[in-house]
Amino acid sequence: MTPLALRTPADLLAAIPFLLGFHPRDSVVVVGLRARHVVFAARGDLGEPPAFVEYVTSVVMRQDVDTAAVVGYGTDERAREPVLAIRAALERHSVGVIDALRVADGRYWSYACPGEGCCPPEGTAYDPVASPVAAAATHAGHVALPDRDTLVRQIAPIGGATRESMRRLTERATARLSSMLATSPPGDLLGSRSLRQLGAAAVREAMRCHREGGRLSDDEVAWLTVLLKHLPVRDYAWERVGVDEWHIELWVDVLRRAESHLVPAPACLLAFAAWRSGQGALAVAAVERARDADPAYSMARLLDDVLRRGIPPSALESFPMPPHARVGSRRPRRRPARA
Repeated sequence: MTPLALRTPADLLAAIPFLLGFHPRDSVVVVGLRARHVVFAARGDLGEPPAFVEYVTSVVMRQDVDTAAVVGYGTDERAREPVLAIRAALERHSVGVIDALRVADGRYWSYACPGEGCCPPEGTAYDPVASPVAAAATHAGHVALPDRDTLVRQIAPIGGATRESMRRLTERATARLSSMLATSPPGDLLGSRSLRQLGAAAVREAMRCHREGGRLSDDEVAWLTVLLKHLPVRDYAWERVGVDEWHIELWVDVLRRAESHLVPAPACLLAFAAWRSGQGALAVAAVERARDADPAYSMARLLDDVLRRGIPPSALESFPMPPHARVGSRRPRRRPARA
């Protein structure tokens, strides 16, 4: 996300939903800043165990920030303790905390006030929609969904007639692949070379389609998901995930139509694309879908560890990207359709 400049607490509060991708509720959020610009945000539920304080502090320390702000969303009884505990932990690690706020019902209070009279007891009203920060984020194409549940629904499986179509076409694609591998030419042990060739062709075609603004048919998604179950094909796709918005659109679409036993690969490819693009909340939701489908799936466990450790996408600056995946030929953003 493009760094946002902050001048007031209201600017900070307006930026948070765009950093997370949704408006937080019953949450504690830590915002990291560099030269007064927001560079990342980490969120947890109010009521997290005490270990969360040190966890979120360690995440902040990895982000190369100058200062931080801590915001609790909820009642004073629930927000005060975690906000002040995180503030104290950050200060122990020499991270300057510019403010510690509580937000509820369109108002905010500061726990950093030096004494009575600093903040009105009824709180300070703010309008996140009218903020210049919100306007700048919206103009840049960023969206703040109403809540996290809305975000999760955007990658939920599609039902109805599409699900019936996908079930039938996935069975046909599975039979088709088995038949093709069984008739592989001599010297192609177990059809491994044929599998890689078929998978590479399917991945390239899917990426070309979305790069040009198209959408795969149910038959194409079924074929792709059957191939992605095989690790060489998944890894071929993994190496080609870039930061353009169409990568996220592609894997959201494939994930939503994938049959349940084929969910882990497209879910992880979506998580990786979202992480690379700075959409951490979407990455977390995608990893959750992968792990729900297969708790032992290795790529999901790896990405889960990356996200929990707060490793920034900049750590992969040297990740291989083919020419068509590089930034420079972007098209207008198209947000994933709502469930």
